[in-house]
Amino acid sequence: MAEFETDVLSGFVLARAAASTADTTISNDLIDLQQIRDWFGRPLWEMEPKDADAYFGRVIRHFAPTTRRGKADTLSVYFQYLELRHAVELYALTGVTVHCPLDEMNRQRGTTQLLIRVPPSEREINDLFQGWADELETCRKFATGARNFTAARLMTQVGLRITECRRLDLDDIKWEVGTFGKLHVRYGKGSRGRGPMQRLVPLINDARATAQWYVENVRGHFDDEWDRPGVPLLPSERKSTDGSCKQVSAQSLRDGLNEAVGRHLPTWSGRLTPHVLRHYCASQLYLTGMDLLAIQELLGHDWIATTMRYVHVQKTHIEDAWLRGQQRAAHRLEGLLQ
Repeated sequence: MAEFETDVLSGFVLARAAASTADTTISNDLIDLQQIRDWFGRPLWEMEPKDADAYFGRVIRHFAPTTRRGKADTLSVYFQYLELRHAVELYALTGVTVHCPLDEMNRQRGTTQLLIRVPPSEREINDLFQGWADELETCRKFATGARNFTAARLMTQVGLRITECRRLDLDDIKWEVGTFGKLHVRYGKGSRGRGPMQRLVPLINDARATAQWYVENVRGHFDDEWDRPGVPLLPSERKSTDGSCKQVSAQSLRDGLNEAVGRHLPTWSGRLTPHVLRHYCASQLYLTGMDLLAIQELLGHDWIATTMRYVHVQKTHIEDAWLRGQQRAAHRLEGLLQ
């Protein structure tokens, strides 16, 4: 078992290196894991929440908050690796079901590693956009309202980040590429200092209809510079010194969403952010049958473990296990009554 534990840790290091994690970060991860392992005295996959309580609440309680958060994040990433790569093997060898010992009760304050976002329901999202769309017919500033509406729809339909959305140019819509057309996202979120990561996002989930409606009915209200390179898809009302439109700011898109939520979905006021719309998109696509790898590629995640956190709310293995248990109990009762 000691050799297997060493092999697992070696695989973890290799996976981190394959993801272009800096050598210093990998080294620090190993130090953190070894320190926790030395204290625990058994393989880390045997850790339970009570063990994490003891370690973080007593053993290293006097450490700086950033140090405790760093160790907690390392432990969380390691358990994500165990669940993805070795859960079945570990259960077969040891009978242990892999579960991270850090949960909502004992996770370190300030860390984002285990934050769970529960998005609105499909009905709530439909109510929001239906009310918003009806309002556009009579609103005072149709162009800006329709622009903000379109940005929020694209976040909901194909999971764009707000920065990715606002930095799209008009010619980033590739209408003839693929089955539905695609968006060329040139400023995707990079990681570990690698700079923007580009990807092509297919216009699935009615996103093509959203983009087409906007281009045909809204974009011309801002200017008529259809052929100039670099024309923003979502312009600001403000002009550059040469008279051309600037890109809309992220704050303008946030403000537009907040105002619409306040009017049409007030129970979510102050909570329905662009990033929650991205979580909603991933959750709904998973619920309708799209596999995790496809959702990972759509959202531009480096790690599928990140995607798994986005769809966590829709995973039903606990409910499925409960139903199977109820069925077994019913069968046993039938046998006793016969």
